Amino acid sequence: MTDAHDVAAVRRAEHAADPELAAGSDRLMTRAAAGVAAVVAGELRRGGAGAARGVYGARVVLLVGPGSNGGDALHAGARLAARGASTTALRSSDRVHAGGLAALLAAGGRVVAPDDADAARRALEGADVVVDGLLGVGARPGLDQRAAALVAAVPSGALVVSVDLPSGVDPETGELPDGPCVHADLTVALGSAKPALLLPPAAGATAGRLVVVDIGLDPRALGEPAVSELDAAQAAALWPVPGPGDDKYSRGVLGVVAGGDTYTGAALLCTGAAVRSGAGMVRYSGPPRPTELVRQHLPEVVPGAGRVQAWAAGSGVDPDDDAQAPAVAEVLRAAVDDGVPCLLDAGALPALVARVREHGPLDPARSPVLLTPHAGELARLLTDLDTSPVERSAVQARPLAHARTAAEATGATVLLKGSTTLVVEPPGAPGASGRGGRPRVRAQTDGPGWLGTAGAGDVLAGVAGVLLAAGLDPLDAGSLATAVHGRAAVAASAGGPLHAEAVSRAVPGVVAHLLTTGEWP
Repeated sequence: MTDAHDVAAVRRAEHAADPELAAGSDRLMTRAAAGVAAVVAGELRRGGAGAARGVYGARVVLLVGPGSNGGDALHAGARLAARGASTTALRSSDRVHAGGLAALLAAGGRVVAPDDADAARRALEGADVVVDGLLGVGARPGLDQRAAALVAAVPSGALVVSVDLPSGVDPETGELPDGPCVHADLTVALGSAKPALLLPPAAGATAGRLVVVDIGLDPRALGEPAVSELDAAQAAALWPVPGPGDDKYSRGVLGVVAGGDTYTGAALLCTGAAVRSGAGMVRYSGPPRPTELVRQHLPEVVPGAGRVQAWAAGSGVDPDDDAQAPAVAEVLRAAVDDGVPCLLDAGALPALVARVREHGPLDPARSPVLLTPHAGELARLLTDLDTSPVERSAVQARPLAHARTAAEATGATVLLKGSTTLVVEPPGAPGASGRGGRPRVRAQTDGPGWLGTAGAGDVLAGVAGVLLAAGLDPLDAGSLATAVHGRAAVAASAGGPLHAEAVSRAVPGVVAHLLTTGEWP
């Protein structure tokens, strides 16, 4: 699992690792610089910057700000210069880390003054690697004029490596500034990933590939993560595997209310994904036309009502459907009253709004509910709950904040779909009890861009519903389903276009590979 810790936690851990840090000790900076230099050298040796000649003779340019982040970059540059790289530091400020500057000059590096734009432009031309050390986690988001001018001059062919965080982004939320920021190909996180490196929009837009280097921070001092991402080992451990004593009922029965006379495909996609994800039994409730299609294509699905361990409702349901919309509302009422886990997708969200308006937020300890909206659906949900308009663009710009607002307002875990999918617990969720009451957040970036296609959300609902029926809590069910769904899309795509049914059919193979090897295919 990749964990990201907030700035305050990292600061505490740094001071615990080096009690003399406040007095100016450079012990952690030396470790950080060694890690950054090793990563850059590795990229150069592999030709990752288009410079297959390796470190010796490579052109490395450092973008250096006034703080310790700039010091990290300068010390890393000094190590690269000592190995024969042509290393030049471009300063964005009159202030600079004195020890790092001295180390770079002693190793044969060059330094360009803050206002020498011509020299900075010449240094950047033909650069193999540009190391971003402009701003660290203690700076306010955004770039000043000098820093922005340096970033604008970075050539497109250079490999951009950010130290700890792409300069300009908000380290805690991943939100992007109104103006420019660094768009890194690779970010070297020091000691721990920062939340922005896992959270959208920064994770997908500016952070690039993530490498975490050990600088000696004690995990106990870091404490609980602010954001986590499931890796293959964690996914394999979470996936429910039946034993010799299990039967179809103990493995979990999922009830599905999806599709209708308008969107018949949603019924097939949701139930099909549930069957292929290992449900003990799937029950489908719907009008005659989609019911008949499900019976023809998936004879193992049982039509009609019956006892279930979880519900998946709302995929492909038109809120104006006179048959399915009331059925979704009844499912929600029964699930909440009986404490049965429930996934609410798309067409089920209006029923949730109506319930919350009448009775207030759900009790997550008694009624485990998982919402699976995309940005537009979340905007409508928040608008309907608060009566003040929320635009889709606002959700896309500040996804974590809006997902948290929705989780708090509804009492449900919110799975906000996107290229990076967020899963956010509500306050009072049972899993938050071990974190001092702080709700957990997961972020998953597993699927290809091709996954943004009609019906993909119906497949995700089927997978996640099965995991709820098997006993996983909404956070684990949502994040694990997202990870497997994304990897199934990678397998189905093979680098090209895909369709939702192909993703569903790829799920068993992905799960089998995961369980037998502990790795993603």
